[in-house]
Amino acid sequence: MAAPLTSYDGIGIANLPNQKLRDTKAPQRHKIVAKRGGHFTIMVVGESGLGKTTLINTLFSTELSPPKNYSRRHHKQLDKLTEVEIIKAELEEKQFKVKLTVIDTPGFGDYVNNRDSWMPIVDFIDDQHEAYMRQEQQPQRHEKIDLRVHACLYFIRPTGHTLKPLDIEIMKRLGTRVNLIPVIAKADTLTQNDLFLFKQRIREVVAAQGIRIYTPPIDPDDENADHARVLIDAMPFSIIGSTEDVKTPDGRIVKGREYIWGVAEVENENHCDFKKLRSLLIRTHMLDLISTSEENHYENYRQQQMETRKFGEPKVKKSDNPKFKEEEEQLRKRFTEQVKAEEARFRQWEQHLIAERDRLNKDLEQAHSHIKQLEAELDHLQVNMYGRGTGRR
Repeated sequence: MAAPLTSYDGIGIANLPNQKLRDTKAPQRHKIVAKRGGHFTIMVVGESGLGKTTLINTLFSTELSPPKNYSRRHHKQLDKLTEVEIIKAELEEKQFKVKLTVIDTPGFGDYVNNRDSWMPIVDFIDDQHEAYMRQEQQPQRHEKIDLRVHACLYFIRPTGHTLKPLDIEIMKRLGTRVNLIPVIAKADTLTQNDLFLFKQRIREVVAAQGIRIYTPPIDPDDENADHARVLIDAMPFSIIGSTEDVKTPDGRIVKGREYIWGVAEVENENHCDFKKLRSLLIRTHMLDLISTSEENHYENYRQQQMETRKFGEPKVKKSDNPKFKEEEEQLRKRFTEQVKAEEARFRQWEQHLIAERDRLNKDLEQAHSHIKQLEAELDHLQVNMYGRGTGRR
């Protein structure tokens, strides 16, 4: 039987100082968190219309971001760019404050050709590690700007089939850089059986492709070990987002979506995994997400950079990257070949025009000579006719 989720009042951020870490520095970290408050950065990635904004607003029980307007969505097709939007807020609960940063990625996966659409997302994550590392190398390090991503929610479209190639491609890249948490968006559009099979297929693809996703730590001596197992078994989380209050058939007022057949409740565990996701992100594992981001993902990036760069040396730009240089050289070569082909075609066309001009000039000269010959013959005839007329007289 699944372990019941711990009951909390409010959002749950006030429980952050009480959360446990997977290392021995936990007591010291608790004091720091309790004194300074928390700082949490979450990124949401997925196609437009999957409810990313709605879920964030539902998770934190406030309108952090206004609903998106998709009426002009087709106009952005010309841009073909994945954007990065940063939303900052400060939440307070029971006199405990958390500075929240939400990173949204509008434009991802919205085009016919989505090649390299993940690059701005991956670059942003790497750039935050780079910026923090550069600040650590400065003499004064009291107030560092920290936008390192602690958790990334990847929204999967509820097709009922399996992951798309684009999903696999970006999840591979994200899993090595950030705590990746896959979620199935709009779970109320699938039946329970279809949802179960969909989750199973996703887990199989994740395992087969070697995609790294965040796994809550399980300590056999910890009283929350069963809860951690429940969270792991529920991944990828099926979610329903809604900030609207609706009335159920039995008279309860809940957050949910109202349909002809009834109400899909956000916090009903028989309908979706919203409560499990909220518990993981906020109530039980926020501190572990922050810790693993700093001690695993950031340290991995720092180690890789320190092995290939000298202290204080700037990061290699894309233009200096051998891979990009090779691609640029191929593009330059292709462009040169196209220019040469066009020049050859132009020369051939020019030669054809010159030949045609010469032919026409020659024909014109022949016609002119013929006309002169006819005029001479005409003059000769006129002289003969005039001579005959004079002799008769």
